Amino acid sequence: YYINYKLMKKKVKRYTEQIEVGTQNHHFVLKDFSRLLDYQIEKIVLFLLEKQGLLATRLSNLGEQHHALIQQSDGSRISELQEAYRAVGPELLRLLFFVEMNAIGIRKILKKFDKRFGCKFTDYYVKTRANHPYSQLRQVFKHVGFGAVVGAISHNLADLQDLQNNQGNYISIYDQPAFSHPDPVIDSIKSAVDRLSNSTNFLHFLGRHAFIMEEELPTPSEDECFEQRYHFMSLLLNLANTFLYMVNTYIIVPTADDYSLSLGAAATVCGVVIGSMAVAQVFSSVYFSAWSNRSYLRPLVFSSIVLLVGNTLYALAYDLNSISVLLIGRLFCGLGSARAINRRYISDCVPLKLRMQASAAFVSASALGMACGPALACLLQTKFKIYKLTFNEETLPGWLMALAWLVYLLWLWISFREPHFETKENLVPNEANAGQLANVTVENGYTQPLLMKIEAKQQDEDEDQERDDAEEDSQEIHKPVTSIVVACRLLTPSVKVQLFVYFMLKYAMEIVLAESSVITGYYFIWPISKVAIFLACLGLTVLPVNVIVGKYMTNIFEERQVLLASEIMVCIGILLSFHMFNPYSVPQYVGSALITFVSAEVLEGVNLSLLSRCMSSRLSRGTYNGGLLSTEAGTLARVVADGTITLSGYLGESKLLNSTLLPALLICVSSIIATCCNYNSLY
Repeated sequence: YYINYKLMKKKVKRYTEQIEVGTQNHHFVLKDFSRLLDYQIEKIVLFLLEKQGLLATRLSNLGEQHHALIQQSDGSRISELQEAYRAVGPELLRLLFFVEMNAIGIRKILKKFDKRFGCKFTDYYVKTRANHPYSQLRQVFKHVGFGAVVGAISHNLADLQDLQNNQGNYISIYDQPAFSHPDPVIDSIKSAVDRLSNSTNFLHFLGRHAFIMEEELPTPSEDECFEQRYHFMSLLLNLANTFLYMVNTYIIVPTADDYSLSLGAAATVCGVVIGSMAVAQVFSSVYFSAWSNRSYLRPLVFSSIVLLVGNTLYALAYDLNSISVLLIGRLFCGLGSARAINRRYISDCVPLKLRMQASAAFVSASALGMACGPALACLLQTKFKIYKLTFNEETLPGWLMALAWLVYLLWLWISFREPHFETKENLVPNEANAGQLANVTVENGYTQPLLMKIEAKQQDEDEDQERDDAEEDSQEIHKPVTSIVVACRLLTPSVKVQLFVYFMLKYAMEIVLAESSVITGYYFIWPISKVAIFLACLGLTVLPVNVIVGKYMTNIFEERQVLLASEIMVCIGILLSFHMFNPYSVPQYVGSALITFVSAEVLEGVNLSLLSRCMSSRLSRGTYNGGLLSTEAGTLARVVADGTITLSGYLGESKLLNSTLLPALLICVSSIIATCCNYNSLY
């Protein structure tokens, strides 16, 4: 009852030959392949419903025994009934693996068809089948009915445990969702369901926001490897690194313009001061990502030392009266950016069951650092000298971060545990199993083949072709990308659009943040403390906004609908920010900045969530992974935005606002057009 993947690959090959010789046209091929795939999915779904029905009948019979046991107050059969309920668990687990393997088979054959014929058949097929009221495809990808079976097993086991303990008070898992009976079978089922489900709750939404990609199907040996490599304190150190780096990025924003003036430069040079860190990060992301193939401790130590040096140079620039030292210090800070390491550690060393929580913690640490940076700048409003060193509102951010990185370096050296690195060999099927994709091993030792067995007699050509195809499939999943050129070739048009959207939102956010001190100083004569409070308030909106989007909006609307609506809101926020009428008021600036920033936050979460599903599985590992590509797109956007601020400064502070908003508006409109053109392919 599995999808006949071997037959469908042969069909694709035959279609290619028929079109080449001109015996068939594309219209017939699309129609015939659709019919074949419909039949395969129907076969899967009907078998699935049949098995679910058998499980339901079995649970119904057990329910009658359970009810009779309660009426008779017979405690001697409680253990027997508990074991009977637990025995349903492995059967359900096997059924979950059955669904998962078929879902992977469907995705792979659709990808293979698109690759051979150079068309977007997947977009058409998913759109027409998944949205139909009688959709069978939805049964496979949404796993309909499993929740009811899991619920029946869970609440009956909890009830029986209550009876066994003679507590006499009935506690329902439906009245108290937090109450559950700890049981290995239930834990295994929940883990499998969580892995299969495409949930949009807050935790999963934050996890996708971190854009830490996962491979399609980790094997039991890989799960065991993750358990061995996982170390809680090392994960905590990575999250601390993320937090400190975000604080380091934004702590200087409120005072960057005043620092530039103190060193004899124009206030708008703050764009270069802030952006120089992003320029260096473009390069540091690549070498840190490559370094993480061999070690995590050494690059983190190197990062901490470079950031310590960079912040010290930033603070010393005031007494040296050198804008060059200031910029070199910020460049060093960018060269110490280890966010690629932090993402990679979570992806490679955290077990699957904890990975989403770790990813959510990564996003939360970033958001908290973004808010704490300006808030700390607000508290550093003092001035004193020690020997020849000046400590004031401009230099204290550098000295404070230098001290923080020194403490972190000591903590890192003492507590971090380097995970074991081993070479992962690609699995190449041999002649005995060349016709199969994989075998799914379940805890009780049973295995289920994905494909039908190969017929006893085949021609040598077919065997060779099957072996080549199987090897190609294995390499497609396991082989990491080895160059940026190969990574770019793996990007589909919809992924390229999403990366452009990510570029746009980062550009808009950087414009709002980086020029805030100059704009508020020119129009409203705000002191540093007010600017810092304003930026801290913007940073504090990150987590509440993600709660609303992750828990509510994405459960009501499709993610692509939220994506397009957020882009439009960013555009509206930019339009409202223009200085078109005098006087330019505080409510107009604060309101428009809030709309732009919050809309960009919503857009970032949905955008990265879509990217994590659309990108090739080959981009989940290796140096040139999906996280690196998104980081580079965002960093490049910040560089361009900060450069725009500096160049616009030559026109004068009176024209700075409009001259920086105009390119932001053009980029935003372009991204909306690109999204509309690729709307149907965004799933």
